[in-house]
Amino acid sequence: MYRIHIMVSGKVQRVWFRKQTQTKALELGLTGWVKNFFSYAVEIIAEGSMDNLTELTGWLQDGPPLAKVKKLSIEWFPSKNEFHSFEIVK
Repeated sequence: MYRIHIMVSGKVQRVWFRKQTQTKALELGLTGWVKNFFSYAVEIIAEGSMDNLTELTGWLQDGPPLAKVKKLSIEWFPSKNEFHSFEIVK
C-alpha cells in the first residue's frame, strides 16, 4: 500500500473537481481526502495500491470535463493506513 500527496493547479476550482475526484477515488477503492487549496489549486492525499493510485493520477491529468489542469505535482510515500474513506474537506 502507498500514499500520494498531489497538488493540482489550473482551472480546478468551481468545476466539480473535488466531487468528481472523490467519486473516482471511491470507485478505485482509495482512501484519503481532497480539498481546495489557496491560489486556485486542489490538494489530494490518497492511499491504496500502486495500480489504483497510478490510475487516479492518470485521471487527474485531465480531471473532470470542465477542468483545465495545468500542473500536477505528485509525491509518493509509504501508506500510513489512517483513513477509512475518501472525503471532501473544507
